[in-house]
Amino acid sequence: MVKLDRYIGKSVLVAILAVLGIILGLASLFAFIDEVSNVSDTYTVTDVLSYVALTAPRRLYDMMPMAALIGCLIGLGSLASNSELTIMRAAGVSVGRIVWAVMKPMLLLMACSVLIGEYVAPPAETTAQANRALAQGSGDAQSAKHGLWHRQGEEFIHINAVQPGGLLIGVTRYTFDNERHMLSSSFAKRAQYSADQWQLTDVTTTFFRNAGQGTKASTEVINVPTEQWDIALKPELLNTVVMIPESLPISGLWSYIHYLKDQGLNNGRYWLAFWVKVLQPVVTAALVLMAISFIFGPLRSVTLGQRVFTGVLVGFTFRIAQDLLGPSSLVFGFSPLFAVLVPTAICALAGFWLLRRAG
Repeated sequence: MVKLDRYIGKSVLVAILAVLGIILGLASLFAFIDEVSNVSDTYTVTDVLSYVALTAPRRLYDMMPMAALIGCLIGLGSLASNSELTIMRAAGVSVGRIVWAVMKPMLLLMACSVLIGEYVAPPAETTAQANRALAQGSGDAQSAKHGLWHRQGEEFIHINAVQPGGLLIGVTRYTFDNERHMLSSSFAKRAQYSADQWQLTDVTTTFFRNAGQGTKASTEVINVPTEQWDIALKPELLNTVVMIPESLPISGLWSYIHYLKDQGLNNGRYWLAFWVKVLQPVVTAALVLMAISFIFGPLRSVTLGQRVFTGVLVGFTFRIAQDLLGPSSLVFGFSPLFAVLVPTAICALAGFWLLRRAG
């Protein structure tokens, strides 16, 4: 039985890795084509290749469930086409035993996926975004195309680029009073975190006097070489802020969710990304279970092309359901956990039902 488990597991694992390689290659090619339109004198083709390579781990992590679904259909389907599954069943091997043989390599892949999503993809994504922003010249003034916005109290902050090690490039700050009248605007070329505080360099600040008070307004511009910046954001949190929620590690999402809560800001989008990442292994297992049930049910004797088409169709349907329910949870106020669990539960229940019918 051990040899049989290894044979089934190897067939499925090889198919999944092949599918993952093909999908990742296509996604990287499309990303390169999309990014090459931004090539300029400072942002070269070499920079584009570096950006695509550094963002590849994030794409690999995102595509793991789809690759597992299609790869399982191909790997297990090839055994069915050669009547090997029929022989196994005739020899007394139960469906549950075959399911467990398929799930063994999946546990390894899911563990690798979690490690990539936690420790490889986030720092690579941070470096990619920072390098691109710097290459496109985001250090001289506020860039509307790149960078990030953040709010703390009555201060609105825009940062053009965040580099590892606590270095910020192009920091613009807008301060307002309680009636939303602008009190000051400030731009610093750099900010460095040292000795538990931020130090701004080359700071230009414009103060708006008597704004909104019915009297003649005036401005005053002050230039200073350095300035201390009191803000609760630490470099670890900034590495979280600079990326979209879907690219963050679970630990970073958890920390930033509670930071936003303390600041009185909406953290719904980050809760959604948190549950998507936490439950990704469960999602992958549910899709694999559905793929196995298809092989023992309606896809037992169809061609390879039909299996691939079915896998792509089911995968995209599942993704569309997640993409619809996720934002809907933010708009209508129901739990993001519910939005992630519903499509997963439907896939798992459908898989169990089809396997039970197959015996």
